[in-house]
Order: sequence, then structure tokens, then C-alpha cells
Amino acid sequence: MPLASAARLRLRPTFPGWLRVIWLATSALFIAVGMAGTALAQVLPREAHVVEVDGIISPITDRYITRSLEGAERSGAEAVVITLDTPGGLLSATRDITEALLSAPVPVIVYVSPQGAHAASAGTFITAAGHIAAMAPGTNIGAASPVSGQGQDLDETLKDKVFEDTAAMIRAIAETRGRPSEPLEATVLEAKSYTAEEAMELGIVDVIAVNVNDLLKQVDGRAVVIVTADGERSVTLHTADAPVRNIRMGLFDRILSYIADPNVSFLLISLGGLGLFVEFWNPGLIFPGVAGLVALVLGLAALGSLPGNWAGAALILLAFVLFSVEFNIDGFGVFGALGVASIVLGGILLFSHFGTPSPVLPDIRVSWWAITPVATAMGIGVLLFSREVGRVRREQFRRGTPEPIIVGMTGMVSAALAPEGKVRVRGETWNARAVDGSHIARGASVLVRAEHGALLEVERAKPGQAEESQKE
Repeated sequence: MPLASAARLRLRPTFPGWLRVIWLATSALFIAVGMAGTALAQVLPREAHVVEVDGIISPITDRYITRSLEGAERSGAEAVVITLDTPGGLLSATRDITEALLSAPVPVIVYVSPQGAHAASAGTFITAAGHIAAMAPGTNIGAASPVSGQGQDLDETLKDKVFEDTAAMIRAIAETRGRPSEPLEATVLEAKSYTAEEAMELGIVDVIAVNVNDLLKQVDGRAVVIVTADGERSVTLHTADAPVRNIRMGLFDRILSYIADPNVSFLLISLGGLGLFVEFWNPGLIFPGVAGLVALVLGLAALGSLPGNWAGAALILLAFVLFSVEFNIDGFGVFGALGVASIVLGGILLFSHFGTPSPVLPDIRVSWWAITPVATAMGIGVLLFSREVGRVRREQFRRGTPEPIIVGMTGMVSAALAPEGKVRVRGETWNARAVDGSHIARGASVLVRAEHGALLEVERAKPGQAEESQKE
């Protein structure tokens, strides 16, 4: 035998017989489990995913529905049930949702529920775009006539344009899903609205069901056409015994959905402005500034998810600028009153729309129940504070003495000086620097030696200096 062949034989690993048996048995077990799992998956009914849509149709709703459809396709769901209760929403989001439903790779059932719910305006388009449209008893659908952002009727020229475009959109949906176009078109052209029974008689919806389980039993065996990568394909629904899986919004989307409310947005922007205002007047408190900034960002995020008017947000923030002017000059309450008026006007304009109106948008506005308490609280606060400031100024004027000079006063270190930090002097927070460049710990008493704008030069106070300064 050649030496090379002999070397290869010596290097070839050898395994004990018992190890080979274990390896073969383990491989056979994994293969058997895989085959059993595949067979079981074919026998067990596939899940029906339930997606709950409740509230104004917005980009958040569009993202939620789109992701739910993608997840249903990946998991091989039997169908997606969208439970719908909405007063309407943004036209752009409505178009995106209907496009997603018309090209959905899984069967979609849009179910107007629970009892007492409605699919108004944008909801009419979404319901009609489902493979199967269903309603619960006691619900209604329709009233998809275009209105302006304030819920007012449109002028005739603009009204005709918007009506025609919207009517064409709902006709296209009806033709694609094989629904009668005339009654659906009447929801746009004549602001028609139908009960569940009326919609069933007209052919707008296919099923009236009391709950999701009843709905899944009624649609079992129906054939629908879905869109796949290879084109359209007809599938038969097997939903009678399908387990139900509720698909929840992600945490971030849930937060955005909650704050995407006109009243919540107004309150967040107002609180954000107040927090920044307090931080401006008391530098170094940190918490009001951080909390105010977070509230302001969330309020503006909510405003971006709705048809908001940025002029309204600007007016709300302008109010706090006017409050600052009121406290800095003797405005006799004029600037404070203007600030309160700015908050009220900002709340009114926050969701007012003066451009091309949305065809499917409900009447969105900040409630007077939100504007009145905020404006009243701000007004009372400004009045009390400005009266106190005026009293101090009048007292100083009568005494004929200017505001106490800060040089020579003592204070306390609020943020360690190393050599710069912050000190509290005369109830105010100042940036400070140690004169000798030394480190002065937090809580130590210091003596002000010089003032350079907003920066104080201080030194460590000697025993007795603090008491002496207070007596002076």
C-alpha cells in the first residue's frame, strides 16, 4: 500500500458502534417529528387573525392594518377579520388601506362591530374593499359625503370636484368586489346611510353576524379571490372551527393612537409649553424642562397624525412668550390677557383646515371642555403671579431702593463647582465659577464676589459670613 494511502487511513476518524446507533436514532427522531409536525399542520385548522380598528382612520391605522396583513401572510392565516368602528379619517390613509385590502394575499373580512358601531365616511370605503363585508345588528354604514375640515358644506365648484373624485373611487372599489355601485355611490353623492339590514338587502354587505364566532361560521365555505405573486387565485374559506388570534398594535403605535386625539394633542402642547416656561424662569430645575419637552414632542407627533394646523400650535406656544413679557415689564395685565387669548385661539385653530378639504374626514376639533379649563387655569396663574410681581415692584419703588445687589450675598451650591457649576442665590439658580478654581461640593455655602451677566464668581463662605449676609 502506498504511504500516502496508509496515512489517510490512519487519519480517518473512527466512532464506537454505540455512538453511531445514537446518532442514527436521533436523526430518525428529528425526521419523524418534522413529518408529524407537517402532517399535523395540514390537519389542524389555520388561525383567523382579528384586527381591531376603533377611532379615526390615520397613518397609524394604515400601518397597523398593513403589518397585520403581512403577518397573516407569513403565518399562513386562514383569514383576517377587521372589526371596524370609525367616524371617518384621512383620505390619504383611506386610499392606502383600500389599496392594501384590494391586493391582500389573504382573505380579508371587514366586520362593522360591535352593536352600535358605525362605519362612516372612510369606514364605508374600507368595508366595501374587504373580500367579505359584514355588519353586526344595530350598526350603520354610509354618510361618506365630503366636508371641509370644520364639518361645513363646500362651495359648489370645489364640492363637485371632490364629490366626483370620491364617487369614482368608491365605484372602482364596488366593481372590483362585485358590489352594487349605485347605493355605495349614494353614500357620497347624497350622504346616504344604511342600517345593517338595509345594507344587506342592497348587497353592500354579505353577512349580518352577532359576533366574530358567528361571522366565521357563516362565511365558512365561501370562495374569494386573493392576489398572489403568481396572480389572482380563488380560495375557499375554512373558518368554522378556526382558532381566533387577536393581533394587537405595537406599543409605540398604541401610544400614538391614544394621543392622536384633538383634545389630548392640545393638552400635551399646552403642558409642553408650560414646562419649558417654568424651566426658563427657574434654570436648573431640569424636570419641568425635560417633561415639557417630552410632552411637546408627543403633542406635535399627534398633530402630525391628524389634519392639524401648525398655526394653532404656534399660537399656543406664543402664549407663553406673552406671559414672559407680562412678568418682565409692567404690562398692566395686557400681555397676560393676550396670552390667554392666544391659547384659546390656538386651541380653536389647532385642527381647523382652510385648504382643499378631505372627502372622508369627520368633524375634528378641540372640545371647549379642554380649552376652557386650560385657559382659565393659565389666566388665574398669570393674574396671581403678575400681581405679586407688581406688589414687590411697588414696594421697592416706595422704599426708593433698587433690587438688592447680588454681589456680597451668600448662596448654596446646587451642582458641585469643579470649578464651574450652579448655585442658588436669592431663590434663583445661577451658573457659577469658583474664583480660585477649587472644587466646592454640593450643599456648601458660597459668597458672591463678582457678577458677569449670568455667571457669578464665588468663593467658599467662611463661618459666620452667611449669617452676616442674611442680617444685611
